[in-house]
Amino acid sequence: MGLVVSEDALKKLQALMDQVEEEPLLRTFQNVHQGCVTETLIRFLKAREWNVAKAHKMIIDCLNWRVQNEIDNILSKPIIPTDLYRGIRDSQLIGLSGYSREGLPVFAIGVGLSTFDKASVHYYVQSHIQINEYRDRVILPSASKKHGQPITTCIKVLDMTGLKLSALNQIKLLTIISSIDDLNYPEKTNTYYIVNAPYIFSACWKVVKPLLQERTRRKVQVLPGCGRDELLKIMDFASLPHFCKREGSGSSKHSDNGSGNENCYSLDHPFHQKLYNHIKEQSRIHEAVEPIKQGSFHVDFPEPPAEKAEIVKTLESELHKFKISNGNCD
Repeated sequence: MGLVVSEDALKKLQALMDQVEEEPLLRTFQNVHQGCVTETLIRFLKAREWNVAKAHKMIIDCLNWRVQNEIDNILSKPIIPTDLYRGIRDSQLIGLSGYSREGLPVFAIGVGLSTFDKASVHYYVQSHIQINEYRDRVILPSASKKHGQPITTCIKVLDMTGLKLSALNQIKLLTIISSIDDLNYPEKTNTYYIVNAPYIFSACWKVVKPLLQERTRRKVQVLPGCGRDELLKIMDFASLPHFCKREGSGSSKHSDNGSGNENCYSLDHPFHQKLYNHIKEQSRIHEAVEPIKQGSFHVDFPEPPAEKAEIVKTLESELHKFKISNGNCD
C-alpha cells in the first residue's frame, strides 16, 4: 500500500469521523484515541486493509459497543473480593514485565499454564478488558509522555510452557477474548513473540499459519527456547519476562528466579498492584453516584470474525487428531 493511497484513505476516514455528532460516541472515542487520533485511525485502516468504508464501520461499531457495554466505566468496577481476583490472576496469566528500548510495553502471557478455572467466563472477560483499558488509558499515555512521541502499541511474549491437549477446553473463552480484541482493540500489538513452544504448538502453528492474513503472520515470531537471546536485542534484561531470564530454566507461573517481584503474573507484582489500586480508587470516586455491586461486569460477546471462526475450527480439528493419536491423554 503506497504512502499516497494511505494518506488519501486517512484523510477520507478523518472526514467521516468529523461528521460524528453523537455525544456518547465522541466521549468514548476520546478514551480510545487518548489524543493520538491519527495513529488510532491508521490502526483501524490497517485492520480493514485500508478500506475506508469498512474501517469507518469498524470504528462506529466499536464505539457503539463501548457505549452499550459501559466500557468507559470498567476501570471503576473492581473484581471483589480480593481473593477472587487473586484466583483470576493465578489462572489467567498475564502481566507487564517491562518496556522495550523503544518504549513499548512488554506484556507476558502464560498461554500454556493458564487454566481459567477459578471464575466464570464473564470475570475473565472483565479482567482482560480492564487490562486493555489500563494499558490504553494509563500505560501507553505515560510511555508516550516519557519518550516524547506517540506510543500506541505493545509487545506480547507468549509462553507456551505446559501447553496440553486440554487447551481444547479453553478455545471458546480464548475466542471470545481474541474477538473482542480484533474488533475493538485492533492493531494494538506490534509483535507476538512465541517462546518455549512444545511440539503440539509447532504442529498446530503449521496448519493455522496459512489461514492468517499476511500482516498478522508478519507479527508472529517463534523464538528458539525461552527466547532470551533474541529478546535481549530489543529490551534490557530487567524487562524480560521471568520465564525468559534463564536459558533452559523453563517456566513456572510461580517462578520468582530470585526476586519476590519477578513473577509479573502475580497479584503481588507492582504492575497488578498499581492496576488493582487504580481500579479501587476509581470505584471510590464513582461510589457516591453508583454503589459497588458484587458480581461480574457483563459484556456482550461478539461473534468471531469469519477468519477467526475458520482458524478455531481448524485448530479444534487438529487438536482432536492429537487426542486420538495420543490415546485421549495430555
